[in-house]
Amino acid sequence: MSIEIANESGVEVDTDAILAVARHALTETGVSPLAELSILLVDSAYMADLNHRWMGGDGPTDVLAFPMEEGSIDRGPVDDTGEPTLLGDIVLCPEVARRQAATAGHSMGDELELLTVHGALHLLGYDHAEPEEEREMFALQNRLLHSWRLTRTS
Repeated sequence: MSIEIANESGVEVDTDAILAVARHALTETGVSPLAELSILLVDSAYMADLNHRWMGGDGPTDVLAFPMEEGSIDRGPVDDTGEPTLLGDIVLCPEVARRQAATAGHSMGDELELLTVHGALHLLGYDHAEPEEEREMFALQNRLLHSWRLTRTS
């Protein structure tokens, strides 16, 4: 699985942990080992611009996910062509994550891991617009984070 990460946020973060939790989430959900993913960390001004341009939102948000092709994710074994699956991009904002972490009572690193899993699930087609979708997505997100944390303490 190819995951590229670029930290353009100006905030020091544990990019190795972000890469590892993304890989864990994708592996556990059965994504092809040939999948490709990009993760970008940005400052709040750039995130506010992306949020406004693509989501119609005001101000910076914590995470945005940009699937490469809506509804075309191959969650199963490698397809017959052997071609990589281009999942898309996850954009994270450490400044927003830091504020949310303080409110939630955990570290910015824990918040960024949660947001990475959340973004990965969006790339796989999960959503939380409707109550049933939200229950399904957040339950899976919690299971993935729990299993991730178990692997780190083993």
